[in-house]
Amino acid sequence: MALNKVLRRAKIKRRIRKKITGTAVTPRLTVFRSNKQIYAQLIDDASGKTLASAGSLKMTEAEKVAKLTQAAVVGKAIAEKALKAGIETIVFDRNGYLYHGRIKSLADSAREGGLKF
Repeated sequence: MALNKVLRRAKIKRRIRKKITGTAVTPRLTVFRSNKQIYAQLIDDASGKTLASAGSLKMTEAEKVAKLTQAAVVGKAIAEKALKAGIETIVFDRNGYLYHGRIKSLADSAREGGLKF
């Protein structure tokens, strides 16, 4: 039976989440990508809290630019918020998406912003 796109992503997401968890010291950077926007959160799975978040919806810099550029702006923003909160090392959760395009752009700009993963 062929899986549709949503079920395939859910299966990959479960496989990834089995292996990685975020802690207060090394939180999980998870990414959500919609058709028009991209969002990133730093999550401490031990306490179930979001430590920092950034998204392209409220960003004025991200308006009317290419989606790859939009993802890079969000990656830079989440890196700044993480460093301000005293977080340098993270675990990257691509949330079932393939590591290319907007996901890769966000990850690369977060690395440039000072995060280690």
